[in-house]
Amino acid sequence: MKFLVTGLGNPGFDYTDTRHNIGFKVLDSIAKNLGQDFKTCRYGLQSKIKHKGKTLILLKPNTFMNLSGKAVKYWMDKEKIHFKNCLIITDDLALDFGKLRLRAKGSHAGHNGLKNISEILGSDIFPRLRFGIGNDFPKGHQTKYVLGKWDDDQLVNIDKNIHKAKEIIFSFCTIGIDMTMNNLN
Repeated sequence: MKFLVTGLGNPGFDYTDTRHNIGFKVLDSIAKNLGQDFKTCRYGLQSKIKHKGKTLILLKPNTFMNLSGKAVKYWMDKEKIHFKNCLIITDDLALDFGKLRLRAKGSHAGHNGLKNISEILGSDIFPRLRFGIGNDFPKGHQTKYVLGKWDDDQLVNIDKNIHKAKEIIFSFCTIGIDMTMNNLN
């Protein structure tokens, strides 16, 4: 069975280690732990890994966050992956830093990457793992905050939270979303 695990973010050095790129950071950690590299592919960077008999296609779109749907749709079609086996990892301002929320479907909640994916797929029924980045910024500075680097307090805990996200991803791919959500809650 195949899974498409897409980490949302923006390509390029200027966006490395920003809050908005937590999806990329989680996938980088998975690949690094397994000694895998990402290869340039159509619409992004990709790494294929095996886990308990499952194939996980890790995708970091190069289409920029707000146009991620094109990359997700292309790889879902090319690899013949069903919606339920397509997991999107993204940042979330509405969640406290480090809080993780796995859902089988839902609205984009103002997140332009999720909005574009929903529009391109014609559905919001796809699993997503939201990684809380908090919302500690002055009014009107949302963009600066999400495109900003982690602060020192966040950096202390980031690896622990990324590790938890990886456990959730592997659980999702082995025991399914319902059991993973039950275990998470």
